[in-house]
Amino acid sequence: MRIIVHTGKGGVGKTSISAATALRCAELGLKTIVLSTDTAHSLGDSLEKEIGPEPVEIYPNLWAQEVDARYSMDKYWGLFQKYMVALFSKQGVEDVVAEEVTILPGLEEGAHLLWINKYVNENFYDVLIVDAAPTAETLRLLSLPDVTRWWFDKILSLTRGVSKVIRPISRLMRRGDSLPDDDAWGQVNELFDTLDKVRKLLTDPAMSSIRLVVNPEKMVIKETQRTYTYLNLYGYATDAILCNRIIPPEVTDPYFAMWKANQQDNIAYIGEAFGELPVMKAPLFGHEVGGLDTLRKLADALYADKNPATQMFDGQTHRIEGDSTTGFTLVVPLPFANKDDLDLYRSRDELTLRVGPYRRNIVLPYALWDLEIGDARFDQSTLRIRFVNDERQRQPAS
Repeated sequence: MRIIVHTGKGGVGKTSISAATALRCAELGLKTIVLSTDTAHSLGDSLEKEIGPEPVEIYPNLWAQEVDARYSMDKYWGLFQKYMVALFSKQGVEDVVAEEVTILPGLEEGAHLLWINKYVNENFYDVLIVDAAPTAETLRLLSLPDVTRWWFDKILSLTRGVSKVIRPISRLMRRGDSLPDDDAWGQVNELFDTLDKVRKLLTDPAMSSIRLVVNPEKMVIKETQRTYTYLNLYGYATDAILCNRIIPPEVTDPYFAMWKANQQDNIAYIGEAFGELPVMKAPLFGHEVGGLDTLRKLADALYADKNPATQMFDGQTHRIEGDSTTGFTLVVPLPFANKDDLDLYRSRDELTLRVGPYRRNIVLPYALWDLEIGDARFDQSTLRIRFVNDERQRQPAS
């Protein structure tokens, strides 16, 4: 099974590209499901089909689903939440309010990930396409297994220990049904185990790919760079950039001349920003992209005769190693580069590498903004840049 996650800045066309990609996979004979995790669902509009919180077959080999967070929460989280709502309600909190406050941080978004695990376990589909939320929300979603597991281990395990002492007393006071029993705690453990499994699935490049959708606009590209850097930080493999809404050459109206020139400059900048990642391009159509016919045209423009389900890139253009204790090292593979051709420039949140006539622009994560470059070493076609807290740790570049 292949999992392909499309994300990018809001409004760049993720939903249309997800629908077009899914349709192409289905027409290649692959059993394909496309699901939307964006709370502002528009997948049904793009496909011009009625879909809901469970999969609906809309075309041969093609299923679609708009994940509803509340529906998913009831499905996967209902037993524990029922106990917690009862506990809050008995303390005088209104039922509606109690239901809202008993959802752990991030778990509404996390409910989306549980469907991925379900479909992988069932092994019915060949391809799972995820029309993800805009980049900031997607990053929170992908980091959820790490963040929420910590919350659970530190807080809920303590609460569980306390409940073993309190429950007998509560029963004497006829309030024993207001504390979670072992089945409810088991559901919590199962939930977090599932999130851990999904994390492993999404960080396995043999199974999963993140694809970043951009428009040829500088602001969009900058945000996508940040997303790409953070995806690398969390270990998620990005295998392609999908550049959407390029003004086609046949548009000759002078009104668009400056816009076209800016787009071409920005397309060149995409090459600088994302290194060896393949870039697939789609034009700005003269009509709305919606319905199977126009989605086919979009798929033709993006993929030509390629199978979208194949892995497009199996390397990493850069990665960050280490932590705040041992220090951070930015590792940039530069095959075929010569040490004498390298130049390095750094602003607070960006790093620019010149390799002969070529340039790479890397957006740095927040953790590196206030650190100094300790040293930079080029060895075995790889540049390693070490970031340090103290200038006394700085060493000459080599």
